[in-house]
Amino acid sequence: MDHTVLKADTTKETLKRFCDEAKEYGFASVCVNPANVPFVAEQLKGSKVTVCSVIGFPLGACTTFIKALEALEAVKNGAGEVDMVINIGALKDKDYDYVKKDIEAVVNAAHPQAEVKVIIETCFLTDEEKVTACKLAKDAGADFVKTSTGFGSGGATAADVRLMKETVGEMKVKASTGINNRKVCDEMLEAGACRMGTSKGIFIVKDEEPDL
Repeated sequence: MDHTVLKADTTKETLKRFCDEAKEYGFASVCVNPANVPFVAEQLKGSKVTVCSVIGFPLGACTTFIKALEALEAVKNGAGEVDMVINIGALKDKDYDYVKKDIEAVVNAAHPQAEVKVIIETCFLTDEEKVTACKLAKDAGADFVKTSTGFGSGGATAADVRLMKETVGEMKVKASTGINNRKVCDEMLEAGACRMGTSKGIFIVKDEEPDL
């Protein structure tokens, strides 16, 4: 579980609660916006929970230089993982060289200190584009491909996760957005995901239905 808290109005009180919960439940990371990385890193110091920071979030439309710089600063501030958004428009324009170099720049900025997850935002892509995005992420040296930001028009589906996993092979897949209960989580695991991006991780662990 990446215990995720990315809303614009997130306060330090909320961040601390998410960090405490992640430590209590043994989650993989707490996923936050870059400005919150230093505070979260301090809260998680000495624990096995990693700090995850989003990059170029949520649109993926900032320049490659800015994405790389944002990743570099996030890692410097304590992030052990970074989740970057591809340039979706460039992918749809079939400017594959740009998309690959955009990912490579973040990989080079983050490695070896931090793993890189590449958000392809499946809700905006055809199946062919999803496959292409996954291949580009793999070729660029990323560690994960990830379905969604949570700010698009849809979230993870088991079909997308299965397609992504079939495309990337041994590379890891993160399912994100809409992972709200144990049933959905199990479907994503069965489809090939090994990481879940969700704010409902405690409900999933307890096999309880959250109030949505």
